[in-house]
Amino acid sequence: MKKILFSAYSLDVGGIETALVTLLKELANKYEITLVLEKKQGIFLKQIPQNVNIITYTPNNNKFVIFRKICNYFKQLKFRLKYKDKFDFAGCFATYSFPASFVARTASKNSALWIHNNYLDFYNNDIAQYREYFFDLKINEFKKIIFVSNIDKQVFMAQFPEYAKKAITCNNLIDYKKILNLSNEKVKDFEKESITTFINIGRHDEKQKRLTRIIEATKKLNKEGYKFRVVFVGTGTATNIYKDLAKKIKNIEFLGVKQNPYPYLKNSDAMIMSSDYEGYPVVYVEAKILGIPIITTDVSDSKKDIDRKYGLVVEKSKKGVFNGMKEFLDKGFEPDKFNPEEYNAEILKELERIIEGD
Repeated sequence: MKKILFSAYSLDVGGIETALVTLLKELANKYEITLVLEKKQGIFLKQIPQNVNIITYTPNNNKFVIFRKICNYFKQLKFRLKYKDKFDFAGCFATYSFPASFVARTASKNSALWIHNNYLDFYNNDIAQYREYFFDLKINEFKKIIFVSNIDKQVFMAQFPEYAKKAITCNNLIDYKKILNLSNEKVKDFEKESITTFINIGRHDEKQKRLTRIIEATKKLNKEGYKFRVVFVGTGTATNIYKDLAKKIKNIEFLGVKQNPYPYLKNSDAMIMSSDYEGYPVVYVEAKILGIPIITTDVSDSKKDIDRKYGLVVEKSKKGVFNGMKEFLDKGFEPDKFNPEEYNAEILKELERIIEGD
């Protein structure tokens, strides 16, 4: 049985973490897997298959630079002595974690870096910062670079054409049986109502998620006399800001983090996303599995995969989100049927080629 390794930051709630757990479950019986975490924490820890070996690699963060550098030098040396090229494949699943990058590059010559976002958006289109970021990740040392959306790959290739042969698009796997099963769970704090319910599921981070667009659109639609409600499932650094903005808006609810968000999604009328940038949102596929229409800003591969098939794609602005919500309230939307088995089968074929080093 081949030995493979995945490295990540933690297993807290998030789309990347959800995708990683699903991937590990799918591969756990085919490979001997080691998972290296920068922080061994998060509600998804207990979902990791028991035969996956979990270890930690946590850099020293002491405020004294020289002491920190000495400690981290010896940490790296110790890891190299024990694990250098000991695995048949190693994948860094958390693009934003430099320690995870080091771990994967060290553990196998057959290494891959997953890129889950358009980092040019993250750096406000500053090409110099974008290039420096990937140079710091030692992008040249990875055998493969995996993108979860075509748009992110195209953006990367425009700045790094020399890595064309390394770049691959491969969506994240989805545990559709689990989603369908968990969506039937009864919850006490949420019920399906006769009025239209929009739901947003995810981290509360204004720089990326821009949930103020949904709140402002709700205010405007309320003034126009529309009857509906908006539910936010999740939490983050901007939660209190959002709650303050929505303090006097009675049809907005904040339900906090939910380990099982699927009953909430299933009993809503539309999933809404207002982000400025995304990788390939896991919630897109989750909504498609449950047959829930999607209203999303133009991020990732939404134009190709979502628009007029599974929902509405709108411009990245308050006006765009308002227009999308209004169109849905006026006309509704019937999404196409989605086949999750075919979706996963294609991804697994690609993953096996990557792991085998083809």
